Amino acid sequence: MLRPPFSQEPIPINNWDVIVIGAGAAGLMTCLELPSNLKVLLLNRNTSKISSSRWAQGGIASVVRQDDSFDLHAEDTLKAGDGLCDFQAVEMLVKEAPGCVERLQNLGMIFDQSSDQLATTLEAAHSRRRVLHVKDRTGRALVEVLEDHIENEKNILHCRGVRVTELLIENKECRGVQVLDGANLYWIKSRAVVLATGGGGHLFTNTTNPAQSSGEGIALAWKAGAAIEDLEFVQFHPTALKFYGAPCFLISEALRGEGAILVDKNGESPVKNLENRDLATRDQVSRAIMKNMHDNNVDHVGLDLRYIDPEKIVERFPTILSRCQDYGVNPLNEVIPVAPAAHYWMGGVKTDLNASSTRKGLYAVGEVASTGVHGANRLASNSLMECLVFARKMSSIVLNDFSKFEKFDRSFQEFNIEDPKEHQISIIAEKIDELRKLCWLNLGVSRNKVNMSKFLNYIQNDIDKLNKNDLLNSLEKIKFDQKIKLSERNRRALNLLLDLKNRQITTITLLKACLFREESRGGHYRDDFPDKDKNWECHTRQQLDQKIQKRFIKN
Repeated sequence: MLRPPFSQEPIPINNWDVIVIGAGAAGLMTCLELPSNLKVLLLNRNTSKISSSRWAQGGIASVVRQDDSFDLHAEDTLKAGDGLCDFQAVEMLVKEAPGCVERLQNLGMIFDQSSDQLATTLEAAHSRRRVLHVKDRTGRALVEVLEDHIENEKNILHCRGVRVTELLIENKECRGVQVLDGANLYWIKSRAVVLATGGGGHLFTNTTNPAQSSGEGIALAWKAGAAIEDLEFVQFHPTALKFYGAPCFLISEALRGEGAILVDKNGESPVKNLENRDLATRDQVSRAIMKNMHDNNVDHVGLDLRYIDPEKIVERFPTILSRCQDYGVNPLNEVIPVAPAAHYWMGGVKTDLNASSTRKGLYAVGEVASTGVHGANRLASNSLMECLVFARKMSSIVLNDFSKFEKFDRSFQEFNIEDPKEHQISIIAEKIDELRKLCWLNLGVSRNKVNMSKFLNYIQNDIDKLNKNDLLNSLEKIKFDQKIKLSERNRRALNLLLDLKNRQITTITLLKACLFREESRGGHYRDDFPDKDKNWECHTRQQLDQKIQKRFIKN
């Protein structure tokens, strides 16, 4: 069932079995895989249907051809992961992928066909054509199928425009959430909580991700005491559409799989020194492009599609073709301006093979999780499949005992604090923009200790100032049984303050991970430690009130 956005009716605050936070592929699939006798609350901070999953173009990786095998898919995944994949997680993903494809087909998803078989394409670092797709809008097709089913499930209440501000931790168990629902701030109890909030690409100025992909799930889990792993591994997609003043738009790797090539301003290949050239791993291609841009003093390179049959471009990539034409570029006869952009987070909330975090009652599925599948660098099109495989583990979710819970009452109190001025609200938004620019400059494709240390000192000073904010301080004192009604201006200010603080928390956690790992591997490149080091063949683990540490791989 779908509760209309901006509904005046508060959400029931007791007796939920599971609360799922996030309504992309991971959150939606989780809801459908949970036992149908459970009472499920799906919370989406957006009033619209925007998500990174919906924007995903390329496809879903699975072994479906006779010339492919589980061993080959695993081998490609492990190679891309650069020594940091957990083999058990990889093995589970590749073996369960075909069953997930069948599950999607049973739900009504119609993949592209070729000669009465599932059509497959080739993407970077895959040794076989195993990427299933729906033209160049696979993510949208997937999400729409899942949404249709969610809205028909009577045991699931889907609420848009509801933001989770904090996880409820009692007796070291996650037992619910605090939400900002319109102008109302209150707590909701549940027997388990599933984070499906996506990644943190929007921490960076240049990103293919929507605004809600700001690492908020990481901040929520961090404050709740859950372990975070491998945050330093951020995947920068090599080819995002580059126009001044325009948002980055992903130009799918599948184009290079079909024959498109990268060219610089001199007509030469910026990836000519890479072993697999245009189809090398994303971290390699991104670094090569950034170096070429620096050497030539330009802000982009070109992607030349003229090596692909024009009919195939029109049929297979209509979304990309249309978006380029919107900006005055016709890919059928001219190169597309592209540059790297933050795209995907390999690290996240540490989970086991059942998607359980280190905090009892808290689960994580999708990009917000660090499952061990991706290691230091994700293999293209493994991400949507990871959402599906780990969401299916929710069918055997372990729930906390409701008999331990005290029920909340529903009375609301007016919140008596002075409204901020409009210029004060504008300053918060400006601070968020500034933080994004600094993330790109200091934590982008190439990093070093000098820049990161300066940035860390700056942001720690900033968060110390923010912690003195009257509105945040007042709200943090709200007890579990209190329900607060905010003024409209305080509601707007709180939304921005939460966004800024969560971004700061996540950025500091990211910075510390990047400083800690003194080597270059996968999506983490340091120009002061440019080589891979065998001593760093391990995960980095961070947890509230504990020192960052290494966790060695058990395969």
